[in-house]
Amino acid sequence: MAVPSFYLYGEPHRAVPDDFVHTESLDDRSRPSEWTILPHAHADLVQVFVLASGGGTMQAEADSLRVAAPALLIVPAAIVHGFDWHPDSTGSVLTLSVRHLTRLDSLYPGLAAIFAHVAVLHPDAAAMTTVTSAMAALMRELGWAAPGHGAAVDAALLSILVEAMRAPGAATDDPAAAPGYHHALVARFRARIDERFRLREPMSSHAAALGTSESRLRTACAKVAALSPAAMLDQRAMLEVRRALLYTHLSVAEIGYAVGFADPAYFSRFFTRHEGCSPRAFRDARGTRPHPAGPAAPNVRRGVA
Repeated sequence: MAVPSFYLYGEPHRAVPDDFVHTESLDDRSRPSEWTILPHAHADLVQVFVLASGGGTMQAEADSLRVAAPALLIVPAAIVHGFDWHPDSTGSVLTLSVRHLTRLDSLYPGLAAIFAHVAVLHPDAAAMTTVTSAMAALMRELGWAAPGHGAAVDAALLSILVEAMRAPGAATDDPAAAPGYHHALVARFRARIDERFRLREPMSSHAAALGTSESRLRTACAKVAALSPAAMLDQRAMLEVRRALLYTHLSVAEIGYAVGFADPAYFSRFFTRHEGCSPRAFRDARGTRPHPAGPAAPNVRRGVA
């Protein structure tokens, strides 16, 4: 609700090619925007920010994170994020389609888990040197076509992702734990929630649409997400509500209606039960920021693997 969803920052959302890979310097978009990138999201893209010097503040959903170089910033798909950079900051940005990441993960299990949540990682000096060199190689490779182009792009990508995977605090997955029935069912349930959480449908409708029983859905969600299906549904609604409270000027009642609550009082109780404070108190404690459509995108280098 009113949080911009861009292709790349400042560019209208459009379909992402399966093999999309893009690199650019940190200041390509930050400098024209006076080093402030307003909160936004990318529906089908993940990003790695390689911060070589400087720092600033990263907004990730409702959290505000201080970042200082050298660091890798991990941004999963569909996460609302923004930045206030120090003007002396330098670095680069890698943007990768979710489908290309999924293909790499099918070959080298565990890579996709890096993007399980937002993270600020601090690899050691040797790892940062490897990442910086790989980013430079990737930028060069995306600027031309030569024999072995796709292999060279993937080789540079893998160098960056492996160092991110090995950095302290990185999200990891057990590659030996192949996604089975429960994982697949929960993945389908998450996708359905994203599409339909505003409808507040009964769990029986979700289970029927997924071709399973409520008890099997409960078991799968407990094993994979350590949550009940209802809690996962409420969690997704709360994510949208927090975004609206932080990033729009909609009234509390309007926000509640937009996520499926016709009764403002019931919506307020729902929010308070999950957050520990009322929607108004949550907004007042953090303030709101308006969101224009964003600056026109500068001319940037772009490559497709």
